[in-house]
Amino acid sequence: MTTPLRVLVHGGGIGGLTLAVALARSGHTVEVVELRDELDALGVGIIQPSNALHVMREIGVLDACTAAGYPWEVLTICDPTGATLAKIPQPQLDGAPSANGIPRPELARILAEAVTAAGVPIRFGTTISDLSDDGSGVDVTLSDGSSARWDLVVGFDGIGSPLRTLLHGDRFTPEYTGFANWRVTVPRLPEVQGVVISVGRSSTKALLTPITEDSMYLAAVTAEEPGFRADPATAHEQLRERLAAFGGPVAQALAGVTGPEGIVYSRISQITVDEPWHVGRVVLAGDAAHASTPNLAQGAAMAVEDALVLARSLDAEDEVAAALTAWEDRRRPRAMFVQNLSRALLKEETGGATTPEEDELLKIGMPGAAHVLVKPY
Repeated sequence: MTTPLRVLVHGGGIGGLTLAVALARSGHTVEVVELRDELDALGVGIIQPSNALHVMREIGVLDACTAAGYPWEVLTICDPTGATLAKIPQPQLDGAPSANGIPRPELARILAEAVTAAGVPIRFGTTISDLSDDGSGVDVTLSDGSSARWDLVVGFDGIGSPLRTLLHGDRFTPEYTGFANWRVTVPRLPEVQGVVISVGRSSTKALLTPITEDSMYLAAVTAEEPGFRADPATAHEQLRERLAAFGGPVAQALAGVTGPEGIVYSRISQITVDEPWHVGRVVLAGDAAHASTPNLAQGAAMAVEDALVLARSLDAEDEVAAALTAWEDRRRPRAMFVQNLSRALLKEETGGATTPEEDELLKIGMPGAAHVLVKPY
């Protein structure tokens, strides 16, 4: 763009903050509105694969991420007893580490500091209540009663996206997969120097992910009925029941979970907006447009890729419409590859029936996907 844009980012999560920094560094005027009262984050970790770390480098926070986290290079696959089945080196993109585990609160802090340094204001406790796009701009009314006109509105507001509802009503809603994720931070075991995956019976998978020198998180993917929710008082006992068949480092980690404090339970859902992700000058990105199951650990990576490619597309094109079309043409195939393979892996790991198309994707598998996704986005 030869003229800087005024861009409103709806959502102060990983994708929204990344976009805000990238746009501000390109000279655009940006504001973030966030429904929460602060940029808090659940006290568990997240995996940043090499492609996500490449984005972090592009917005100037790679060193901060690796300093706050735990870079690693090798994925370990174990059987339920903890015996090692395979050690798989992970590929790198342009010299960035293969992956980095990091506490979510630390990543939120790093991105918030980058947004502040870029001069981007964040309006908390606020959401979009109404908008009107006349083709040359978007008039937005916020929940605090204020209104303003923007050249572009971007929704990085998650799988439950209020902006998606404003655009499409209830035509696109999250689909529960029948599985849930349990996560809790525990002391890091010395032997856990990268992600350790252990697949058991009864549709259960356990993971250990180092996120600092001293800590890691234990995660479990389990089949759950749609109405089930973890009991806040006995979640540790429920988790122990589900992981009773696991030995080795999973059992050692689980032994340290003596109470329900810090256990985060979330249902695994996915969503695909199978119409254009932009309607005029209003855009849906990240989980608002294409939330995936976590089997490739690429959800946040897809969001930050969406953000950086959108910023670069706006830099490269003369018109907003052309930039948005170029962005979606570039992003949709990659995001759909992640979503479709992630769902196929979930079915394979849990004994579910797969389609012929999923069987073809499974020939690529998790190791192959890492080599596909490490290529420039």
